Amino acid sequence: MAKGPEYLALRNVRAGHGTPPVIEDADLSIAKGDRLCLIGRNGSGKSTLLAAIEGKLGLDKGERYVMAGLKLATLPQDPIAPESGTVLEYVIAGGAEEYRAESLIYAVGLMPNQEANKLSGGQIRRADLARALAQDPDLLLLDEPTNHLDLPAIQWLEEELSQFRGSLLIVSHDRAFLKRVTNGVIWLDRGSLRRLDAGFDKFDAWVDEIEATEEAERNRVENYIKQEERYKLRGVTARRKRNVRRLERLDSLRKEKREWRNNQTVGSIKTQTAATSGKRVAELENVDKCFGDLSITKDFSTRIMRGDRVGILGPNGAGKTTLVKMLIGEEKPDSGEIKLGMNLQTAWFDQQRAQLPLNSTPWDVIGEGSDQIQLGDNQRHVVGYLKDFLFNEQQIRGKISTLSGGEKNRLLLAKILTKPANLLVLDEPTNDLDMETLDLLEEMLADYDGTLIVVSHDREFLDRVVTQTIALEGNGVIREVAGGFSDYLREYGDTDKPVNKASKHKEPSEPSETPKPKKKASKLSYKDQRDLDMLPEKVDALNEEISTLEATLATPDLYSKDPLKFQTTADMLDKKKAELQEAEDRWLELEMLQEELQG
Repeated sequence: MAKGPEYLALRNVRAGHGTPPVIEDADLSIAKGDRLCLIGRNGSGKSTLLAAIEGKLGLDKGERYVMAGLKLATLPQDPIAPESGTVLEYVIAGGAEEYRAESLIYAVGLMPNQEANKLSGGQIRRADLARALAQDPDLLLLDEPTNHLDLPAIQWLEEELSQFRGSLLIVSHDRAFLKRVTNGVIWLDRGSLRRLDAGFDKFDAWVDEIEATEEAERNRVENYIKQEERYKLRGVTARRKRNVRRLERLDSLRKEKREWRNNQTVGSIKTQTAATSGKRVAELENVDKCFGDLSITKDFSTRIMRGDRVGILGPNGAGKTTLVKMLIGEEKPDSGEIKLGMNLQTAWFDQQRAQLPLNSTPWDVIGEGSDQIQLGDNQRHVVGYLKDFLFNEQQIRGKISTLSGGEKNRLLLAKILTKPANLLVLDEPTNDLDMETLDLLEEMLADYDGTLIVVSHDREFLDRVVTQTIALEGNGVIREVAGGFSDYLREYGDTDKPVNKASKHKEPSEPSETPKPKKKASKLSYKDQRDLDMLPEKVDALNEEISTLEATLATPDLYSKDPLKFQTTADMLDKKKAELQEAEDRWLELEMLQEELQG
């Protein structure tokens, strides 16, 4: 439902080259009050659609409507360095008042008098963000706005957008970000647009309903060819149903890490030392590291054991990469001791993608001259392996330079996972990845038997993947907790740092006092405890209902004899399955919360 006057619309639009076209018979309306996110897999045509919305792409069919006098601003995905001038001049050139431009430049961690042509890629991204926001537009188009931003910057942006008076259309993979700033979803799926007028937190359930409806229809007409195509394009539903098992395994690993951290006594050191052969990956003891006036660590100690899944987060400039290099032996400390495990084989995901020659093909990069690759004790054909990473035949044989940023990241993941490694280091692996690839990556990491170190600003990704979090807060202050980003927040609270606190290397502020942990409840609330007590019975009852409904649908000739009953039963089955999924998720959430409170 439109929330106000229509700002911009595409009507019956066809756009993009190829057969079929990227977008076919698309209708889209953006009105005052809309705060939409645009979702679609890499290569589905999101950039084409944005170009059509912005008016930079000619339409093969249909029309583009823009309200008279509409002020439109955009944040492009790929930053282009200004040729000259200061940051202030660059931001003002977008059409902003000087006072507002200066305020936003400081807010994103830059200085107005910096030379614009000397900014790094990440700094250009921040300058572009300030330029777009400073225009105070009616409609703001943001393409992957959280890329190259650290957590404090993302949290600042969320607050800024929550106060933004105009309408939004955002392309992003960051689930936590989208949940906080959007009130609607546009799903670009196989050239068509679908709209959900609800927040992003409703997206997964909505997609499940669509897929269930389409699957039922396909089964009725026995159209298995379309069914196979559908699940090759988006095989997320089955993976989502395995989330409970994955979360249970992750919670078990977190408990082990929590038990180790809660029992670091003199007596337990002997036990750990006696069992370190083949198990210790890295141990830091009282490590100090600094670069000039910038302190990375102060008297920092930690231990990473085989199988640990470590997330590293912190503002840009706090020293995340330096810490990772110390953990794998590529950087020496100024003082203290680093002990590395034996026979470490490290695979490193480099966010700069230096391992991908642009003139080569994915087949060349993965196969290295062969059409077979060795994966453990098994051999796989290159094509079959790359299809697991959602590449089609045309992409596998095409130039890497034609792939999108997310597709290149997906290819790099495929490459590093072909080599034997017992230590996997991922540096911002989620940048540019679509939701499907993120689900695929999470599933692969859940099955990975080695040790994992992840540097990321994606809060939900960290919550789903890691068992231990090391947070660099700047000026040598490091906090370590068992669990993911949410566990870190529960332990220490939202520190609410300004965006540029850690980026001022020349004049670091004094270390802040250690904040006192927020007082935590000792038991579940009455409502939570009541839910926990009743959920097992509810799950059993739902399972029985689902079995009964499935048996009814399996009745021979039911559809031909009583199509209305078939449809009603199928709809009820979908509803009960959704209720079961919701109940199981709630049960798992409460069990984990109870363990946390009792631990």
